Amino acid sequence: MSPKSPMPVIRASELSKTYGQGAAEFRAVSDVNLEIGAGKLTLLMGPSGSGKTTLLSLLGCILRPTAGRLEILGEDVTGLPEQELPRVRREAIGFVFQGFNLFPTLTAAENVGLAMDLRGIRRNAARQRAEELLIEVGLKDRIHAFPADLSGGQKQRVAIARALAGDPPILLADEPTAALDSISGRAVIEILQRLAHEKSRAVVMVTHDPRVLSYGDRILHLEDGRLVREESAISRPQQAVPLEEAQGYGSFSETFRVEF
Repeated sequence: MSPKSPMPVIRASELSKTYGQGAAEFRAVSDVNLEIGAGKLTLLMGPSGSGKTTLLSLLGCILRPTAGRLEILGEDVTGLPEQELPRVRREAIGFVFQGFNLFPTLTAAENVGLAMDLRGIRRNAARQRAEELLIEVGLKDRIHAFPADLSGGQKQRVAIARALAGDPPILLADEPTAALDSISGRAVIEILQRLAHEKSRAVVMVTHDPRVLSYGDRILHLEDGRLVREESAISRPQQAVPLEEAQGYGSFSETFRVEF
């Protein structure tokens, strides 16, 4: 008898999101069934408009589904009152977006520490933990730097450290490498992979970036809001593709205001 599989940290059943009504109805996500476990880097891929970002926002409790069921850490969050969703996000989920969303007047440590202040962590403890997280993502010498003095890759690493402020079991990333050069992009994806494999987090990443395919444990393909196929890890050398060879980049122009 095989051992029982661990409970997935995310389980979506017939998950759908529809906008508009009647002739104007548009189904951005349609009947998605999905289980995501800890310790894996899952990539969501598909053409622009396929529903990747919408699905990620549903999984992150930023958007509410029109139909279906969503469980986070075994809790059915589908019917929770709106005022309960910040608790779920605060306790379970870290977010990383393409645009970094750092406060320009705060240092790297202060940007990370602010996320912990919002979680009720006392100032001294928050400062110490912020520095530890920045060291973890390779920014030991940039702890007190302002965003204007950081490269794009360094800003994204600060954003990852900030997403880890509450030690969430789930990390959701929307196009975190799309605006980065090949070296910076590789550094970011290696951090996300390490957070999955070594820290047993469930990391889900929306991407158009062909440079990151070899890092994914699972690759889920969406078309017209539907999950059409899945691939397991690609067995090939993990080499960055030069930026000029990477085609099909998308952009994430909408910034969500997430309450913690």
